[in-house]
Order: sequence, then structure tokens, then C-alpha cells
Amino acid sequence: MFRRSGVLLPIERRILEIALSHAADGVYGFALAKELADERGATRLIAHGTLYKALGRLSKAGLLTAEWEEASIAQTEARPRRRVYRVTAQTAAACTRTPEVGGARWGEQPA
Repeated sequence: MFRRSGVLLPIERRILEIALSHAADGVYGFALAKELADERGATRLIAHGTLYKALGRLSKAGLLTAEWEEASIAQTEARPRRRVYRVTAQTAAACTRTPEVGGARWGEQPA
């Protein structure tokens, strides 16, 4: 898919909005997928490839940073490490000034 530079897909805008709501601690991929599903009343999570490709594009654009959490945290909770996504100084501006492709919000049908 080709699109103009500086244009967000509805899923990208929603990811940024969720990341902004978790700005203090950051958010990890599964939590994002769960929140996206819950807000739409979906029983299935967003596809792995869809979510992580969008996160990669947002990171590459400088709208999110990504870093692995401390290994000791994961070890204490007996689970794999999580990649934590955090907002950048440009994130809020991108949500308010950047147009969306298609005009429909994430999870809504276009008019």
C-alpha cells in the first residue's frame, strides 16, 4: 500500500492514542492488542502481523520508542521479557495534526 508521508492509518492513530494513555509506564504489544479488542467488543485479538508491523512503522517514524523491559522483572513474574513501547515528544502532535487514510476511526465502518 502506498500512501503519502505523514498520514496515519486508523489503527496507527488508535495505537498512538492508547500509548498516550499509558505514557507513564509504556505499553507492551499484548496489552495493546487486548485493549483494541476490548474497545470493539471483539472476541479475537488483532493479528500479530498487523499490530507489530504498525508498531514498527510508528517506531521508524519516531512516534514511539521500543525497548525490552528489565530481565529481572520478567524473571520475577516467570514469563518472557516484554518489549515496551513509549510515546515520544512528537506523538501527541501527530495524533492531533496528522490526517487519517480513509477517514474512519479504527473499528468503525466508513460512511
